[in-house]
Amino acid sequence: MSSKPPVLVTGGAGYIGSHAVLALKDGGWPVAVIDNLTTGFKFAIPDGVPFYHGDVEDADLLARIFAEQGTRAIMHFAGSIIVPESVENPLKYYHNNTAKSRTLIEAAVKAGVPHFIFSSTAATYGIPETSPVTEDLPKQPINPYGWSKLMTEQMLGDTARAHPMNFCALRYFNVAGADPQARSGQSTAGATHLIKVAVEAALGKRENVSVFGTDYDTPDGTGVRDYIHVSDLAVAHVLALEALIEQPARSLTMNCGYGRGFSVLEVLDAVDRVTNMKIERVLSPRRAGDPDSLISDPSRLKATLPWKPAHADLEEIVAHALAWERKLAEIRAEA
Repeated sequence: MSSKPPVLVTGGAGYIGSHAVLALKDGGWPVAVIDNLTTGFKFAIPDGVPFYHGDVEDADLLARIFAEQGTRAIMHFAGSIIVPESVENPLKYYHNNTAKSRTLIEAAVKAGVPHFIFSSTAATYGIPETSPVTEDLPKQPINPYGWSKLMTEQMLGDTARAHPMNFCALRYFNVAGADPQARSGQSTAGATHLIKVAVEAALGKRENVSVFGTDYDTPDGTGVRDYIHVSDLAVAHVLALEALIEQPARSLTMNCGYGRGFSVLEVLDAVDRVTNMKIERVLSPRRAGDPDSLISDPSRLKATLPWKPAHADLEEIVAHALAWERKLAEIRAEA
């Protein structure tokens, strides 16, 4: 019998959620998944993990899962993540990311689930005045996606003060790569993440890669971002859960990144090196709301948790993304 409490992962068939499931399972935690499969994939859930096909706004289903699984912690990844779509369809994002999170939090309080890990985002900062970005900088989202996540952070903070629950909000920077054993990866069609797009281009799935903006205030004129390997991010979630269990009166909010950035052109150069080929680049105008540079200050994460990145090398991140892209082609060919 595991001494580790059972965890429910929402959105556990999606990109980051499936890696969290793997990290929990590898660490010996009892884990179950709820996912509505709108952007997740059943093949991403490991064998032997209980799976509930449903939505986190279904309070009756949540109550049944908590009872059946003896859930004592929630890792909440279910939600919508495409920034331009949030601008075009804000109510979808306030429904999927905020209203549904409220239902989930309420169900957790009713069932007495004491620990809640929330998948938040650097978009809560908007365009920060300084980089690297610390957690105490003003939260000024510039799109509904960022606001929808910040509202959920607010709900968790208020709920934790009123009820016997603690939480950890992890604000991600740019998540990339795939499980080193190629058990999961980013599988969404039409993804907008640069490394995913670049490896698709390298494998002939796209004709080229658009470089949005070449006149930024950065060394080579292209936007600089902090890329974190999805498996390192997943481990941070497990360590955060351990921290919540150890100190039930404490809640945490922490950035997740490496504290260093790469420009768009540097990333594409790395993909060229890993694949030994040259991706065609199309120089395009800036996208609205893209900051020059967005780099995390992960000092709080490293001071609070025994977290040490294992996959911080950019070429390794690219190589894992490439290996997953090839495996995904095999999975789709067999389907």
